[in-house]
Amino acid sequence: MLSYIQIVLAVLLSALILVQQSEGSLGSAFGGGNMDTAHRTRRGAELWIFRGTIIIACLFVASTLLNLLY
Repeated sequence: MLSYIQIVLAVLLSALILVQQSEGSLGSAFGGGNMDTAHRTRRGAELWIFRGTIIIACLFVASTLLNLLY
């Protein structure tokens, strides 16, 4: 049963990560990004997606640890 929960959480986590808006480009990975957008506030749906991603990630880690114990 726990394996099915992990599969569902993994799919949800992947979907939430892919839905999030990315502000970085490949150039910013190497230090060449635009510094004007370094800090901005999340609002509305974007905030809920961000918080949901954190919650689902924590649940996934907890289920993985439970799977290791049992």
